[in-house]
Amino acid sequence: MLTCYDLFDLSRVSPNLRPLLEVTRPWEVLAKLDAFCTEIPDQRLGEVHPTAVLVGNVYLEAGAKVGPHALIEGPAWIAAGAEVGHGAYLRGGVVLAAGAKVGHATEVKRALFLEGAKAPHFNYVGDTVLGRGVNLGAGVKLANLKTFGDTIEVAGESTGLRKFGAALGDGVSIGCNAVTAPGTIVGPRTIIYHGATVRGVVPADVVVKLKQPLQTVPRRDP
Repeated sequence: MLTCYDLFDLSRVSPNLRPLLEVTRPWEVLAKLDAFCTEIPDQRLGEVHPTAVLVGNVYLEAGAKVGPHALIEGPAWIAAGAEVGHGAYLRGGVVLAAGAKVGHATEVKRALFLEGAKAPHFNYVGDTVLGRGVNLGAGVKLANLKTFGDTIEVAGESTGLRKFGAALGDGVSIGCNAVTAPGTIVGPRTIIYHGATVRGVVPADVVVKLKQPLQTVPRRDP
Protein backbone atom coordinates (compact mmCIF):
# COMPACT_ATOMS: atom_id res chain seq x y z
CA MET A 1 0.00 0.00 0.00
CA LEU A 2 1.25 3.46 -0.88
CA THR A 3 0.76 5.92 1.98
CA CYS A 4 0.33 9.68 1.82
CA TYR A 5 3.99 9.99 2.78
CA ASP A 6 4.90 7.92 -0.30
CA LEU A 7 2.60 9.84 -2.63
CA PHE A 8 3.19 13.45 -1.67
CA ASP A 9 6.26 15.51 -0.76
CA LEU A 10 4.79 17.25 2.25
CA SER A 11 7.76 19.61 2.53
CA ARG A 12 6.60 21.29 -0.70
CA VAL A 13 2.93 21.61 0.27
CA SER A 14 1.68 24.97 1.53
CA PRO A 15 1.55 25.08 5.34
CA ASN A 16 -2.21 25.55 5.52
CA LEU A 17 -2.83 22.38 3.49
CA ARG A 18 -0.07 20.16 4.88
CA PRO A 19 -2.12 18.93 7.87
CA LEU A 20 -4.71 17.48 5.48
CA LEU A 21 -2.08 15.03 4.22
CA GLU A 22 -0.62 14.00 7.56
CA VAL A 23 -2.42 10.66 7.59
CA THR A 24 -1.34 7.22 6.47
CA ARG A 25 -4.10 6.03 4.18
CA PRO A 26 -4.81 8.29 1.19
CA TRP A 27 -8.59 8.10 1.54
CA GLU A 28 -8.34 9.49 5.07
CA VAL A 29 -7.49 12.84 3.50
CA LEU A 30 -11.12 13.23 2.45
CA ALA A 31 -12.43 13.44 6.03
CA LYS A 32 -9.81 16.08 6.81
CA LEU A 33 -10.80 17.93 3.66
CA ASP A 34 -14.42 17.94 4.80
CA ALA A 35 -13.42 19.49 8.13
CA PHE A 36 -11.21 22.07 6.42
CA CYS A 37 -14.05 23.11 4.13
CA THR A 38 -16.39 23.87 7.03
CA GLU A 39 -14.06 26.74 7.97
CA ILE A 40 -13.81 28.34 4.52
CA PRO A 41 -14.91 32.00 4.58
CA ASP A 42 -16.89 33.71 1.84
CA GLN A 43 -14.45 36.23 0.37
CA ARG A 44 -13.69 37.01 -3.28
CA LEU A 45 -10.36 38.77 -3.81
CA GLY A 46 -9.47 37.31 -7.20
CA GLU A 47 -10.75 37.91 -10.71
CA VAL A 48 -14.27 36.65 -11.53
CA HIS A 49 -15.73 36.87 -15.03
CA PRO A 50 -19.15 38.60 -15.07
CA THR A 51 -20.86 35.47 -16.41
CA ALA A 52 -19.46 33.15 -13.73
CA VAL A 53 -21.71 32.09 -10.84
CA LEU A 54 -20.40 31.60 -7.30
CA VAL A 55 -22.75 30.22 -4.65
CA GLY A 56 -22.06 29.72 -0.96
CA ASN A 57 -18.74 30.15 0.79
CA VAL A 58 -16.04 30.60 -1.84
CA TYR A 59 -12.64 31.94 -0.79
CA LEU A 60 -10.94 33.33 -3.86
CA GLU A 61 -7.44 34.55 -3.12
CA ALA A 62 -5.96 37.56 -4.90
CA GLY A 63 -4.43 36.34 -8.13
CA ALA A 64 -6.93 33.52 -8.64
CA LYS A 65 -9.14 33.56 -11.74
CA VAL A 66 -12.63 32.29 -12.53
CA GLY A 67 -13.49 32.22 -16.24
CA PRO A 68 -16.67 32.69 -18.26
CA HIS A 69 -19.75 30.63 -17.40
CA ALA A 70 -18.02 28.70 -14.61
CA LEU A 71 -20.22 27.54 -11.72
CA ILE A 72 -18.69 27.21 -8.26
CA GLU A 73 -20.79 25.86 -5.42
CA GLY A 74 -19.10 26.35 -2.08
CA PRO A 75 -17.41 25.52 0.05
CA ALA A 76 -14.41 26.04 -2.17
CA TRP A 77 -10.93 27.50 -1.68
CA ILE A 78 -9.10 28.77 -4.76
CA ALA A 79 -5.54 29.88 -4.08
CA ALA A 80 -3.50 32.58 -5.78
CA GLY A 81 -2.50 31.57 -9.28
CA ALA A 82 -5.17 28.88 -9.50
CA GLU A 83 -7.66 29.01 -12.35
CA VAL A 84 -11.21 27.81 -12.95
CA GLY A 85 -11.80 27.83 -16.69
CA HIS A 86 -14.72 28.33 -19.04
CA GLY A 87 -17.75 26.21 -18.23
CA ALA A 88 -16.11 24.38 -15.33
CA TYR A 89 -18.30 23.11 -12.48
CA LEU A 90 -17.09 22.88 -8.88
CA ARG A 91 -19.71 21.05 -6.83
CA GLY A 92 -18.49 21.81 -3.32
CA GLY A 93 -15.73 20.61 -1.06
CA VAL A 94 -13.00 21.65 -3.49
CA VAL A 95 -9.60 23.09 -2.63
CA LEU A 96 -7.27 24.29 -5.39
CA ALA A 97 -3.73 25.09 -4.28
CA ALA A 98 -1.54 27.66 -6.00
CA GLY A 99 -1.24 27.16 -9.74
CA ALA A 100 -3.88 24.43 -9.93
CA LYS A 101 -6.29 24.44 -12.84
CA VAL A 102 -9.81 23.18 -13.49
CA GLY A 103 -10.50 23.73 -17.17
CA HIS A 104 -13.24 23.75 -19.76
CA ALA A 105 -16.24 21.49 -19.07
CA THR A 106 -14.49 19.76 -16.16
CA GLU A 107 -16.55 18.73 -13.12
CA VAL A 108 -14.98 18.50 -9.66
CA LYS A 109 -16.43 17.63 -6.25
CA ARG A 110 -14.86 16.92 -2.88
CA ALA A 111 -11.31 17.06 -4.15
CA LEU A 112 -7.93 18.46 -3.22
CA PHE A 113 -5.63 19.71 -5.99
CA LEU A 114 -2.11 20.32 -4.72
CA GLU A 115 0.14 22.94 -6.30
CA GLY A 116 0.12 22.91 -10.08
CA ALA A 117 -2.30 19.98 -10.46
CA LYS A 118 -4.39 20.27 -13.61
CA ALA A 119 -7.66 18.83 -14.91
CA PRO A 120 -7.88 21.07 -17.96
CA HIS A 121 -10.35 19.56 -20.44
CA PHE A 122 -13.54 17.52 -20.07
CA ASN A 123 -12.49 15.70 -16.89
CA TYR A 124 -14.39 14.27 -13.94
CA VAL A 125 -12.65 14.41 -10.56
CA GLY A 126 -14.61 13.32 -7.50
CA ASP A 127 -13.59 12.33 -3.95
CA THR A 128 -9.98 12.52 -5.04
CA VAL A 129 -6.55 13.88 -4.15
CA LEU A 130 -4.22 15.10 -6.90
CA GLY A 131 -0.56 15.59 -6.05
CA ARG A 132 1.73 18.41 -7.13
CA GLY A 133 2.03 18.79 -10.87
CA VAL A 134 -0.46 16.05 -11.76
CA ASN A 135 -1.81 16.41 -15.29
CA LEU A 136 -4.97 14.78 -16.62
CA GLY A 137 -5.31 14.57 -20.40
CA ALA A 138 -8.53 15.55 -22.13
CA GLY A 139 -11.43 13.30 -21.21
CA VAL A 140 -9.76 11.53 -18.28
CA LYS A 141 -12.35 10.32 -15.75
CA LEU A 142 -11.58 9.36 -12.16
CA ALA A 143 -14.57 7.17 -11.26
CA ASN A 144 -15.62 7.36 -7.62
CA LEU A 145 -18.61 5.00 -7.23
CA LYS A 146 -18.75 1.27 -7.89
CA THR A 147 -21.48 -0.03 -10.18
CA PHE A 148 -23.49 -1.57 -7.33
CA GLY A 149 -22.57 1.06 -4.75
CA ASP A 150 -20.48 -1.30 -2.63
CA THR A 151 -17.93 -0.07 -0.10
CA ILE A 152 -14.66 0.57 -1.89
CA GLU A 153 -11.62 -1.54 -1.05
CA VAL A 154 -7.98 -0.77 -1.77
CA ALA A 155 -5.55 -3.69 -1.84
CA GLY A 156 -8.06 -5.76 0.12
CA GLU A 157 -8.56 -3.12 2.81
CA SER A 158 -11.97 -1.51 3.27
CA THR A 159 -11.99 2.26 3.05
CA GLY A 160 -15.39 2.46 4.71
CA LEU A 161 -16.44 4.72 1.84
CA ARG A 162 -18.97 4.30 -0.94
CA LYS A 163 -17.29 7.12 -2.84
CA PHE A 164 -13.55 7.37 -3.29
CA GLY A 165 -12.05 8.28 -6.63
CA ALA A 166 -8.27 8.23 -6.74
CA ALA A 167 -5.11 9.41 -5.04
CA LEU A 168 -2.53 10.40 -7.63
CA GLY A 169 0.99 11.04 -6.40
CA ASP A 170 3.14 14.02 -7.30
CA GLY A 171 3.96 14.31 -10.98
CA VAL A 172 1.55 11.66 -12.28
CA SER A 173 0.49 12.13 -15.90
CA ILE A 174 -2.54 10.41 -17.45
CA GLY A 175 -3.26 10.39 -21.19
CA CYS A 176 -6.47 11.34 -22.93
CA ASN A 177 -9.66 9.36 -22.25
CA ALA A 178 -8.12 7.06 -19.67
CA VAL A 179 -10.29 5.95 -16.75
CA THR A 180 -9.35 5.04 -13.19
CA ALA A 181 -11.66 2.71 -11.28
CA PRO A 182 -12.90 3.73 -7.82
CA GLY A 183 -10.17 3.48 -5.22
CA THR A 184 -7.19 3.70 -7.57
CA ILE A 185 -3.86 4.83 -6.10
CA VAL A 186 -1.00 5.80 -8.39
CA GLY A 187 2.56 6.37 -7.23
CA PRO A 188 4.54 9.52 -7.98
CA ARG A 189 5.85 10.28 -11.46
CA THR A 190 4.00 7.38 -13.09
CA ILE A 191 2.70 7.82 -16.63
CA ILE A 192 -0.53 6.18 -17.81
CA TYR A 193 -1.13 5.96 -21.55
CA HIS A 194 -4.21 7.31 -23.25
CA GLY A 195 -7.31 5.13 -23.31
CA ALA A 196 -6.18 2.82 -20.51
CA THR A 197 -8.47 1.61 -17.73
CA VAL A 198 -6.55 1.38 -14.46
CA ARG A 199 -7.46 -0.01 -11.05
CA GLY A 200 -5.83 -0.91 -7.77
CA VAL A 201 -2.43 0.32 -6.63
CA VAL A 202 0.06 1.35 -9.33
CA PRO A 203 3.69 1.80 -8.21
CA ALA A 204 5.79 4.92 -8.62
CA ASP A 205 8.02 5.64 -11.61
CA VAL A 206 6.44 3.25 -14.10
CA VAL A 207 4.72 3.61 -17.47
CA VAL A 208 1.34 1.93 -17.87
CA LYS A 209 0.89 1.10 -21.55
CA LEU A 210 -2.23 0.07 -23.39
CA LYS A 211 -1.63 -2.23 -26.34
CA GLN A 212 -4.47 -3.02 -28.68
CA PRO A 213 -4.38 -4.84 -32.00
CA LEU A 214 -5.00 -2.70 -35.07
CA GLN A 215 -6.00 -4.03 -38.45
CA THR A 216 -5.71 -2.27 -41.80
CA VAL A 217 -8.09 -3.44 -44.55
CA PRO A 218 -8.74 -2.15 -48.06
CA ARG A 219 -11.33 0.56 -48.36
CA ARG A 220 -14.48 -0.48 -50.19
CA ASP A 221 -16.49 2.34 -51.69
CA PRO A 222 -20.21 1.71 -52.33
